[in-house]
Amino acid sequence: MVQQLINGLQSGSIYALVALGYSMVYGIITLLNFAHGDIIMVGAYLSWFALTTFMPFIPLPLAVVIAIAMAVLGCMALGVTIELAAYRPLRKSPRISLLITAIGVSYLLQNTAQKVMGASAKMVTYPKLPPVNVAGLTISGVAILCIVVTAACMIGLTLLVRRTKSGKAMRAVSEDADAALLMGVNVNRTISFTFAIGSALAGVGSILYSIAYSQANPFMGGMLGLKAFVAAVLGGIGSIPGAMVGGFAIGVIEALVSAARLSIWKDAVVFAILIIVLLFKPSGIMGKPVTEKV
Repeated sequence: MVQQLINGLQSGSIYALVALGYSMVYGIITLLNFAHGDIIMVGAYLSWFALTTFMPFIPLPLAVVIAIAMAVLGCMALGVTIELAAYRPLRKSPRISLLITAIGVSYLLQNTAQKVMGASAKMVTYPKLPPVNVAGLTISGVAILCIVVTAACMIGLTLLVRRTKSGKAMRAVSEDADAALLMGVNVNRTISFTFAIGSALAGVGSILYSIAYSQANPFMGGMLGLKAFVAAVLGGIGSIPGAMVGGFAIGVIEALVSAARLSIWKDAVVFAILIIVLLFKPSGIMGKPVTEKV
């Protein structure tokens, strides 16, 4: 049972990283960026390209550093480009227009990747970490890495939002973009910065996914993104700690369902949780109920 919980925390940490990106973007412009999961797919392919290109010619540690840098910076650039090209022109449009555009961008990335890279999976050969023995229990080194990196990202993101000038601007825009503009906040730059940070987290998630599962395929971001969305809703979309709690919760629930020999039902259980949360507590575990004045 403990081993299953550790496995759940490993997969949950990846969901949490993606959910953080969902929550950040939704919190600032109330957009469900369904292309966010596919940014992870692009990051995984960038890792594969870097490792296969540089590993035969340079030392392994340097090749890994280059692969990590390419994945994170490439995801950041892609996220900002999507915001500039697809979302910014529609910012004043009805929310449904942005939602449809996000779904269209997701399909565009998936099919472009399939056309360019082919439909078969690519093996991403990051070096594997040795397991660690604790009190007679063997814990995967990958699981420890995923949990530690995700916790560090959440702490860093919280400090960024709470303690920096850019974070203050992000909070101001999320409260009232028009009022923030009147107070001298560059709204466009702040939104682009938010997309850049959220996409960088997706890049980190792509690295952890590649280390854990050693593959990249054009459609890997679809289900991963949907489960991360469920995690964000469960934790309270717009809440940074809530995204972490929701991600870990979804990962552990999946692991327990698999431990009960019901692996074929784990996706159904995840989406059943989404329905239950929306019915009984739409604000999520750590979200705040929003009231509208009439």
